[in-house]
Amino acid sequence: MTDQKGPGTRKEPGATIWLTGLPSSGKTTLAQSLASRLTRQGHRVEVLDGDEIRTFLSAGLGFTREDRNTNVQRVGLVAEVLARNGILVLVPVIAPYADSREAVRKRHEASGTTYLEVHVATPVQVCSVRDVKGLYAGQRSGRISNLTGVDDPYEAPEAPDARIETVDSTVEESTDALLTLLAERGLV
Repeated sequence: MTDQKGPGTRKEPGATIWLTGLPSSGKTTLAQSLASRLTRQGHRVEVLDGDEIRTFLSAGLGFTREDRNTNVQRVGLVAEVLARNGILVLVPVIAPYADSREAVRKRHEASGTTYLEVHVATPVQVCSVRDVKGLYAGQRSGRISNLTGVDDPYEAPEAPDARIETVDSTVEESTDALLTLLAERGLV
């Protein structure tokens, strides 16, 4: 008897690639660029956008440390479920606290699912100039408080799987670096 598999039955390795960094650091831009490239290569990809998650899955949560942790754990659970089912999950979510990110990593380890932490390392001065969503301007004017990296802490990863310096590279170069990381880990 021959082992024949029909279309869609090939099991590809899944993984969560968590892009952490300050607001306007380039997390979502990189996730979208990487998702586009991976999709063109035929991979199953899902982007768990932080703003969409806050609107739907974590609606009603504020920005206290406890609420931020709850949000990260919810995103982490969804990412792990998708990843263990063969999807490359890109998570451009700030996740400002190291202990929250570590809890997500441990959840992945417990299920034998790959988790890669990527620090999108962009200085706050550059992020505040980019200010894609007007958060830094809102903080300066007093309309917004608890802005990560300004008046609320951001605990940068000490030993991420990759560090992307967006000031020194283009989106394409940063995407290439992420693709290289995924190839080195046997994910693409």
